[in-house]
Amino acid sequence: QPRRRPPPPTRMTATPIDGKAIAADIRADLAVRVAALKTGLAEGVSPPGLAVVLVGQRKDSATYVRSKKKACEEAGIASFGVELDEAVTQEALEAEVERLNGREDVHGILVQLPLPGHIDEEKVLEKIRIEKDVDGFHPENIGRLCMKGRTPPFAIPCTPKGCIELIERSGVTLDGKRAVVLGRSNIVGLPASLLLTHRNATVTVCHSRTIDLPSIVREADIIIAAIGRANFVKKEWVKPGAVVIDVGINAVDDPTSKKGYKLVGDVDYDGVSEVASMITPVPGGVGPMTIAMLMVNTVEAAERYYASLK
Repeated sequence: QPRRRPPPPTRMTATPIDGKAIAADIRADLAVRVAALKTGLAEGVSPPGLAVVLVGQRKDSATYVRSKKKACEEAGIASFGVELDEAVTQEALEAEVERLNGREDVHGILVQLPLPGHIDEEKVLEKIRIEKDVDGFHPENIGRLCMKGRTPPFAIPCTPKGCIELIERSGVTLDGKRAVVLGRSNIVGLPASLLLTHRNATVTVCHSRTIDLPSIVREADIIIAAIGRANFVKKEWVKPGAVVIDVGINAVDDPTSKKGYKLVGDVDYDGVSEVASMITPVPGGVGPMTIAMLMVNTVEAAERYYASLK
């Protein structure tokens, strides 16, 4: 009797982590929280307010700003748009930030990046009062994030905060897990590594100079990919059952699309889905959470302001 061939190894189909749905839940919770805040405010005290400064006419930046305005409306947050010409001077832009610093109805200030080449971004961001730094990029906020057991930051950078929220709301425990962060940017990679460390994960940060990257990634229970390279992380790099958070958003040619391109992440979604237990899609994963966390940071800034009035 011929031998039976062993069955092929079963493929794991990763559960997609639905960032849109989780972000919608967060905005709904915020709307209730903001409504309760408004009923308790003294006469003449403004509800939570977010000011977004847009310099120039970049289509991608304008799209992000519209998304933030819509999210503010859903959460009951007042939205103030400030649009400045691309040729605005450093002095004029800093003066606008200072004006917003002085407004009592503005509890959060966000300057949409990138700024034109003639503007010193660091100087502009440092002008934002730390209490209103809802992007979490003020040096003091980042410094507080680095310190263990000290005063927490006023705000945590939105994208890393959203990544952790996605992981925890999906029922994943970080305590004792091995985590690999691909990318060491100030905006995502470094803050994400700190947030993971604070939750007792053992963290490795990888970058362009990392040797034997695939073998390091394969050790991870949790992967956060934020390097800006389309479909970079392959199926063979990922340990079966790993949780994958894909921060990347890259345009690649797609003749079948009306636009001629499609958006993909830093992870080969189809391949990695065969081995991971959970994975965020692109789009629809981390992106909506970034905006939701901005709303959370704005409401928390307003709550601190109200508490200071008592």
